[in-house]
Amino acid sequence: MTDKELFEELSYTKKNVYDVITDAEKAQMFEFCDEYRKFLDNGKTERECVNISVKMAEEAGYKPLDDYKTLKPGDKVYKLNRGKNIFMAQIGTDDIENGINICGAHIDSPRLDLKQNPLYEQDDMALFKTHYYGGIKKYQWTTIPMSMHGVIYTKNGDKVVINIGEEENDPVFCITDLLPHLASSQMMKKMTEGIEGENLNVLIGGIPVGKDVKERVKFGILKLLNEKYGICETDFLNAEIEIVPAFKAKDVGLDRSFVGAYGQDDRVCAYTTLKGIIDSELPKKTAVAILVDKEEIGSCGNTGMLSAFFEMTVAEIIEKIKGKCKITTYNKVIANSACLSSDVNAAVDPTYESAYEKNNASFAGYGMCIIKYTGARGKSGSSDASSEFMYSVEKIMNDNNVVWQSGELGKVDQGGGGTIAQYVANLNMDVVDCGVPVLSMHAPFEVTAKTDIYMAYKAYKAFYKDR
Repeated sequence: MTDKELFEELSYTKKNVYDVITDAEKAQMFEFCDEYRKFLDNGKTERECVNISVKMAEEAGYKPLDDYKTLKPGDKVYKLNRGKNIFMAQIGTDDIENGINICGAHIDSPRLDLKQNPLYEQDDMALFKTHYYGGIKKYQWTTIPMSMHGVIYTKNGDKVVINIGEEENDPVFCITDLLPHLASSQMMKKMTEGIEGENLNVLIGGIPVGKDVKERVKFGILKLLNEKYGICETDFLNAEIEIVPAFKAKDVGLDRSFVGAYGQDDRVCAYTTLKGIIDSELPKKTAVAILVDKEEIGSCGNTGMLSAFFEMTVAEIIEKIKGKCKITTYNKVIANSACLSSDVNAAVDPTYESAYEKNNASFAGYGMCIIKYTGARGKSGSSDASSEFMYSVEKIMNDNNVVWQSGELGKVDQGGGGTIAQYVANLNMDVVDCGVPVLSMHAPFEVTAKTDIYMAYKAYKAFYKDR
């Protein structure tokens, strides 16, 4: 063996997926990503993602967990939580006390939420007040077409589903910005101060209506809302209305090598997790996929990963397999289980390389990324996977021809971020972050490499099969 060959064998070198993928897999990858783009277009909120997931699950033979009194190997079940979480399981042939294999992703994304009392008129224009959700660069959310999604209940108790701005002939909405000719003071501010949160106001109308009304444009908007949806202004107090980019998911690049879309953090991992469990054959260990809400604001609330929904559903499954769920049985199941926290990582941006430590960064096009720890600065908010578990996951990837890379979220003191991994680890379970590198993360239009999307799907499917 030459020194060059020995060096290549001993050293760690990342691989561009196109250098190792077959033509047949490449064709499958492009077809897979075409379906993924449809998922993104139809699932711009957590509620919409759950609705799509239910449809996909039922088409694959999954049924509500409540329909079963007992469970046996091969049964496919799902359970919903308040329309914002879905828990899916395929019962394996192994004793459940030996643990379950879980892939968990989040389906909420940074956005703008309407305030409870959002509608106002100023200078003969009607606008909505918003409160941004998650970590965003506020300036990125101005002067782009927006759509409106969500639910609202009328005073009669009727549920109204809102979806405006996605169809070709729908109106869209936008947040205006100051023209450069008059923006000398604004341009002198820090980027964090150039656009203030209270100025993320959405333009929604401008036609005055009526004669004896003080706020005629606002009145016109209220009339339209009442005539079409039967709602009045007080109904906004109970509403969950999200303002999101109206862009459609697109192929990016002359060679169509990337996907560009809103909400890929973390719907890219949600979709690949969903497809991974749906396309899995009868597993040895029970396979579980869970899609959760609220990760972007700390996984809090009754639909976040900190909710007891996951634990309650696992206990229910144990009871329907075993006849009862003793605390000792539950503890064994959890302690013997393992989870891939299916979440994205930052891909190195060639325009901003100085933010990354490239020896330990992930690159677009180099496969699915395994992130041993996340957190900020001194690993704050991280679970930090053990050497034993890291080895076992890496072996699964290698044995199943998954192209993968290691990475962390930027330079040590540059910033950082967290995932659901720390909350899964708190249950006394092995967990590691494992997902797709993303360019322009948290922007209204994020970019991912098709190779990495496809390798994430292969990774989750392999984990269900071989762990």
